[in-house]
Amino acid sequence: MARLFGTDGVRGVANADLSPDLALRLARAAAGVMAAGEAGRTAIVGRDPRPSGDLLEAAVCAGLAAAGLDVRRVGMAPTAAVAHLVRDAGAALGVMITASHNPMPDNGIKFFDAGGYKPADDLEDRIEAALDAPVEGPTGAAVGRVTAAPDLLECYREHLLATVPAPLAGLHVVVDASNGAAVPVLDVYERAGARVTAINTRTDGVAINDNCGATHLDAVRAAVRQHRADVGIAHDGDADRCLAVDAAGDDVDGDAILAVLALALHERGQLPAATVAATVMSNLGMRRALADRGIAVAETAVGDRYVLERMRADGLGLGGEQSGHVLLLEHATTGDGILTALALLSRMAATGKPLADLAAVMVRLPQVLVNVRVRDRDQAMALISARAEAAGAELDGTGRVLVRPSGTEPVIRVMVEAETEERARAIADDVAAAIREEPGAAK
Repeated sequence: MARLFGTDGVRGVANADLSPDLALRLARAAAGVMAAGEAGRTAIVGRDPRPSGDLLEAAVCAGLAAAGLDVRRVGMAPTAAVAHLVRDAGAALGVMITASHNPMPDNGIKFFDAGGYKPADDLEDRIEAALDAPVEGPTGAAVGRVTAAPDLLECYREHLLATVPAPLAGLHVVVDASNGAAVPVLDVYERAGARVTAINTRTDGVAINDNCGATHLDAVRAAVRQHRADVGIAHDGDADRCLAVDAAGDDVDGDAILAVLALALHERGQLPAATVAATVMSNLGMRRALADRGIAVAETAVGDRYVLERMRADGLGLGGEQSGHVLLLEHATTGDGILTALALLSRMAATGKPLADLAAVMVRLPQVLVNVRVRDRDQAMALISARAEAAGAELDGTGRVLVRPSGTEPVIRVMVEAETEERARAIADDVAAAIREEPGAAK
């Protein structure tokens, strides 16, 4: 039987794969596992604005209350707000109802422990195992209460503003909220001193992530050019990502943002171990730029949870992914797109430099990704490993070849970086062709 939890909680089509019954049982099981024996404790619940959010929120709150937890319902809020408020309020756990960057029909459930961290695999397995266990819930006055607590968002806003090392006065910022959970807290940009033009700020949830936000940068590019803004910031549906565009509308991805923030922290003596955590997919150009300035990169598997695991294990303060998931552990326990944006904007304000100049610290190598469908990922990987190593050797330090299995599909992903896109494409196609010739390839 397939594992219910994916790399970031439980997701599926709302009211189909992810039914109210499943949401209730998940919440009740999570309360039993994560808050066992903690009478009088509370849970924090937030959601993004998807139409199915009300439905699933009601089910989650019912499940938590049935387990005896008092629920403080924040309403529409970024994922990172829930993570912060769990720890700030001394709650037993938090639940965020969101499918992040997925399209509107999907929804999902993310859990946070009392420290504000996403649960480890073994804890998720215990929750999943408890889904259908017999439950003797409390009765009478011991049943949990559910109360609206939108005022808690102000605590999160104040937390964000306290992290801003330099006021943003003089910066004109376009912010694409992706018609999502960032909308209720967009005022922090103005409160930090910026002049803000906000786009894609619908709160009915119908258009969440729809050709906007961090997965579709055309809207923020156009708005930056139209309004002659200094910079554009793009979030996704639950605001845990931040991507940017400079004044010319050119993209600044998570790798470039990591490089800019790493140098800022390093200059201030606030980058633990002079090391940044990043996934195997991070561009070689970022690694070279940081190495030239005495900053190491601790490599992780793809996924922000693996970045976080490495950071906590090694005592690191900064990590992230190309996709715009950035973790600043001094201030947050999970990826926070708004926190990331404020840090990036503060760097612009403190240095007086445009984003294009700051991002120019790294020269991106062309990166080509080819996906090859196979019948057996393990067999295909075993057979192709020698060819992949040989292809990497051909580049002789001027690029790299990464061949890895997808974690969710019967696919082998071939990523090649080289000095030119033509060279990267030729090597990627050659390795992909070799995979297709192996016995484990899909025919």
